[in-house]
Amino acid sequence: MNQTDLFYLLALQKVEGVGDIVAKKLISHCGDAESIFKTKSSQLMAIDGIGSVLIRNLKDKTVFEKAEAELQFIRQNNIKSIFFQDEDYPERLKHCIDSPILLFSSGNINLKKRKTISIVGTRQITSYGTEFCRKLIADLAPLDPVIVSGFAYGVDIVAHQAALEHNLQTVGVLAHGLNQIYPAVHKKYVAKMEDNGGFLTEFWSSSNPDKENFVRRNRIVAGMCEATIVIESADKGGSLITANMANDYNRDVFAVPGRTSDKFSQGCNNLIKTQRANLLTSAADLIYVLNWDLEKESKPIQKQLFVFLDNEEQKIYDHLQKNGKELMDIIALECDFPIFKISSLLLNMELKGVIRPLPGKLFEAI
Repeated sequence: MNQTDLFYLLALQKVEGVGDIVAKKLISHCGDAESIFKTKSSQLMAIDGIGSVLIRNLKDKTVFEKAEAELQFIRQNNIKSIFFQDEDYPERLKHCIDSPILLFSSGNINLKKRKTISIVGTRQITSYGTEFCRKLIADLAPLDPVIVSGFAYGVDIVAHQAALEHNLQTVGVLAHGLNQIYPAVHKKYVAKMEDNGGFLTEFWSSSNPDKENFVRRNRIVAGMCEATIVIESADKGGSLITANMANDYNRDVFAVPGRTSDKFSQGCNNLIKTQRANLLTSAADLIYVLNWDLEKESKPIQKQLFVFLDNEEQKIYDHLQKNGKELMDIIALECDFPIFKISSLLLNMELKGVIRPLPGKLFEAI
């Protein structure tokens, strides 16, 4: 995208009454943002949903001054601007009707053909939530997923930290411009995140972390990912909004269950109870539902000369050695394990390199 295109897109964003949906409609009709400002009013009136008030707003010349000031900021700070029709715009987000026409990024974000999941939850994360989040990301690390979150207190920053510890790309989606970091205490993580991942936002440098911006930010978190995971949440909160948006976008949603008496498990338990989220007890549940192929797409794992199997794993291994390829349900039945447990056992055995998954939910011993 050249500087002229970016200038007119920025100007279009500042036209009163033009949101992302209207902007896409105008661009589709006129060809590009510059042409919108040069198209005759009579032709614009012919576009469904475009009225005289909006056309009058398009004649406001002050939008160009604002666009020039923001363009100057973008140039001076080496910020990458991504148009929704660009190849490097998050692919899944493109298919969301209300996705931003422009994203601004810093760092080294690469989302092409990558497994991308968002992890969200309460800002008052408990030790239970922290332990679960860290173990989940550790167990998923061999598949090299991109971990997306909102860079806020609690679950968000724990997810980012765990991703960094396992050299996974992690992306913070911000509710303000790239001229600041909120909360300020998280500035110490910025450089490390930008080395392998970075930050995305739709907001200009003039935007502050206002309450309504966090809700808008959540649709990006939900829309750009294959699945959204809620670690902990009270019965109301931003993470539940993100989960609902993910459901609206037809994305998979997972929630970590907790005790009925725990305040920050109520939201997750309600998501599961109302069938708006899959039950998540381990990485194996996620891998199974999303049908991720652990063998083909994982990072190389150093083979061990001697692999220790516990009694349950040894029972499964012996069964596969004797019977050859088997469906997971059959393995569970023949070895007398519940499904929720067999999925976790099989994942651990895959990570140890003693079994491998095959198409059709089959497994075989190596």
